[in-house]
Amino acid sequence: MSDKKFPKVGIGVFVIKDGKILMHERFGSHGEHTWSLPGGHLEFGEGIEDGARREVKEESDIEIKNIRFGPYTNDVFKKENKHYVTLFVVAEYDSGEVKIMEPDRCLRWQWCDWNDLPRPLFLPIENLLKTDFNPTKY
Repeated sequence: MSDKKFPKVGIGVFVIKDGKILMHERFGSHGEHTWSLPGGHLEFGEGIEDGARREVKEESDIEIKNIRFGPYTNDVFKKENKHYVTLFVVAEYDSGEVKIMEPDRCLRWQWCDWNDLPRPLFLPIENLLKTDFNPTKY
């Protein structure tokens, strides 16, 4: 039996509405009290677009449309001994009212300006900021 560890695949969804991005303050998991996008693990056999729709609905109870593939980041959480490759997608808000559906994982939701993000940020977003990617112009 091998003790070899492998990276997991995460999805981060930029939900755009009126030029702003939906973000939440994380709670109860790695990156606690950092600001992140809706998202989570890509499930076995699941398409990336399907995973994005599922995660956004599970976490915020809203629907998204016009999903586009974005960049990815390679994220090593040294303190937590976790490694993720995070696939980012950009989508438009479609319908529904944002709600906290997972109160054990989310403290609050907020629509944010890409040029004035709340801090501290979840590691994949920090890593993405090192590039010139701008989800509101994508």
